[in-house]
Amino acid sequence: MSKPQAPRKVGDKEALAVATQIRGSAQKLNLVAGLIRGRKAGDALNILQFSTKAMAVDARKVLASAIANAENNHNLDVDALVVAEASVGKSITMKRFATRGRGKSTRILKPFSRLRIVVREQEEA
Repeated sequence: MSKPQAPRKVGDKEALAVATQIRGSAQKLNLVAGLIRGRKAGDALNILQFSTKAMAVDARKVLASAIANAENNHNLDVDALVVAEASVGKSITMKRFATRGRGKSTRILKPFSRLRIVVREQEEA
């Protein structure tokens, strides 16, 4: 006898991908996530591919994972996928110290962020 299967975190026509340890601040990652919210999945991949923002590389990996999850795990049509949600949050923060003049030191914060992308199959109108 095994545990009952966990309920899905998203709807029937949706697929999800989450990255929990993206190196960089949530504010910078949210700027990149704002570029793809509500867009078709193929267009969003192109936008992230040619974006000059450094966080776009990690966001593109998460979006590609969400598209692959939709295709392989949920049998959704890749051409009809839309980025339904791209939410950003804070993760851990590494604390480091840097030496300064006169025997002092200051704290350096190195933040990590979370990115959650949900793609939804949209019916063509």
